[in-house]
Amino acid sequence: MTPELLEAGVETRSRAITRIATAGEPIFNQGVALYVEDLKVAFDGFQALGGLSFTVGVGELRCVIGPNGAGKTTTMDCITGKTRPDSGRIFFGSNLDLRTMNEAAIARAGIGRKFQKPTVFEALTVAENLELALAGDRRARFAMRARLTGEQHDRLNELLHTVHLSEERHRVAGLLSHGQKQWLEIGMLLAQDPKLLLLDEPVAGMTDEETERTAELFLSLEGKHSLVVVEHDMSFVATLASTHRTVTVLHEGKTLAEGTMAAVQSDEKVIEVYLGR
Repeated sequence: MTPELLEAGVETRSRAITRIATAGEPIFNQGVALYVEDLKVAFDGFQALGGLSFTVGVGELRCVIGPNGAGKTTTMDCITGKTRPDSGRIFFGSNLDLRTMNEAAIARAGIGRKFQKPTVFEALTVAENLELALAGDRRARFAMRARLTGEQHDRLNELLHTVHLSEERHRVAGLLSHGQKQWLEIGMLLAQDPKLLLLDEPVAGMTDEETERTAELFLSLEGKHSLVVVEHDMSFVATLASTHRTVTVLHEGKTLAEGTMAAVQSDEKVIEVYLGR
């Protein structure tokens, strides 16, 4: 990759991960981070969301499951501004109406999204990827040459430890395993200090060991950030949900069931449409 192409790619990604609160900060005075009410979305006559409602608390780790076509991705698209709902309400905190904000403003307000396929700068080292994320809105050429402040250097080391990549800091990202690339991208999101993280099938393609360490990572983030984890791996969900965390089950664009993992696993409606008998 030429320096010009690398810089163009880095600058594009830098804009995508920039997190400066110019759109206003969310206010969490009711203990609710995300409020979704009666959300409806139709595509060419197909009802993707048919009146979806749920809330996510501040610092909560919420798992969302459901069969293909249940509306999981559309829900995340609406939260991040990629898709405009036909009707309904989506609030981040008690004051930010996400329907009125574009994708960039939503990201700046503190919502980070992790897609299933990792997107990192494979020609850069692990540390350089994180340095770029910590650089915020600075242009790519300057960001790549600027030295980190002492505080940023400490934060970089903290992020490397959090995402299990301390020993890989000088390794080129393209040589990482699939799971390690996922961790690196999560680290890049965390560098922007998001208040809400949306994680789409984060353990797809991971080894058993990587899946276990990813569960440890998400559990360590609980309380510091609100997390919404969309996943099909039920053993992974069971590890995250434990005995007290809430699992939301979607079906045909609505909330089919909600409760502890034990509760949804024993729910006859959930067994019928998703878990099987």
